[in-house]
Amino acid sequence: MGKNKFHKLIVRAFWVSLIFCIGFSWFYMKRVIPDKLNIVAAEEEEFHFSMPFDVTLHSDNEEVMLQNGSNIPSDQIHLQVNEPFSLYSNNQGSYKLALKLFGWIRLKDIQVNVVDTKYAVPCGTPIGIYLKSNGIMVIGTGDVTKKDGMTVEPAFGVLQSGDYLEAINGTPLKDKEALINQLNKIGESEADLKVRRNGESIDVKMNPIQTDDGTYKLGVWVRDDTQGIGTMTYVDMNGHFGALGHGISDSDTGNVVQITDGTLYETAILGIEKGTFGKPGVMSGIIYYGPGSTLGTISSNTEEGIFGTVNDRFKQGIQQDAIPIGYRQDVKKGKAYVRSDASGKVKDYEIEIQKVDYSTTHKSKGMVIKVVDPELLALTGGIVQGMSGSPILQDGKLIGAVTHVFIQDSTRGYGIFIENMINH
Repeated sequence: MGKNKFHKLIVRAFWVSLIFCIGFSWFYMKRVIPDKLNIVAAEEEEFHFSMPFDVTLHSDNEEVMLQNGSNIPSDQIHLQVNEPFSLYSNNQGSYKLALKLFGWIRLKDIQVNVVDTKYAVPCGTPIGIYLKSNGIMVIGTGDVTKKDGMTVEPAFGVLQSGDYLEAINGTPLKDKEALINQLNKIGESEADLKVRRNGESIDVKMNPIQTDDGTYKLGVWVRDDTQGIGTMTYVDMNGHFGALGHGISDSDTGNVVQITDGTLYETAILGIEKGTFGKPGVMSGIIYYGPGSTLGTISSNTEEGIFGTVNDRFKQGIQQDAIPIGYRQDVKKGKAYVRSDASGKVKDYEIEIQKVDYSTTHKSKGMVIKVVDPELLALTGGIVQGMSGSPILQDGKLIGAVTHVFIQDSTRGYGIFIENMINH
């Protein structure tokens, strides 16, 4: 009886270990291995995944060939722990690789995009940004003093931060003034609000409150536009641009602002406050609003930055040359450069790439960088607010952009892979 119990215990432990191994492998591969890879047609691209187990990589299409320590390409290779491999394809297109544990458990699929060599101009110039929100953003709810002196909070539990007011009683709302006019027109009658919440449209009914000054309110703080200063990352051959490397979020809600459109304007940096421990530095400046100072239009605001098209005025001011785009496999630890206008003139400053995360878990934090250039350290103390979007160059390629600064160390921060921006 004792031997049977021991045998059952061993079998049970084996299956528990196997299930744990498979579950851990699946979670690890999902987190560490990218869902998407980009390679240039007719160029062999080398990759290195840090894996705790031996896995098999299988190409589902004969157009993508694999190599692993051999000059003979194949459609399937066995990856040893911490061993590099390479991909090659002659033809542009989108293909699939299968990652398998033990050669038969399919952990995940990897999309391989085979593209032509792309070029872009790394800019590093400051830009003024104006965004018009898609609907009126609710920042929060607040108290309203009624005509009789009572204080109420009518929107509490009905509207919430991050909601977008799109229409009232069927009338579209373009800005805050339109909301105010409609509320005063409705009076104390029921207001039927069309609200966008987490991407879904819902209907909310409320009764405006007449305040002590005679106007009607819902008891919400709202915003319909956003502005600020950032850095232009690149302009491609078609005049499309990418900037910032991260989305513009509302300062109160922390959510990426959903926009209808926006405009780029000329800006002038007036001063730089260096960062200190626990307090990021900042570039301060002014934005020149007006039709004569526009530089382009903004079409989207995403987690990877803002994107749109520059005008001829901006193009005429470009003095840098276009260079090849480098994909994540081109990025390596060591010397690199950041392009910045911190001194009032666009220059390249030396940085060190200290860490590279090839996964897609944090799209705007693909690398950890450290400013080592004495001149830039003297000017800014490292990375300051307003430098977001400054292009990162390595080995003659545009590989990324500065996105964040470390609060505790202003010389260090994060960068985004340029491939996460260039496809918008």
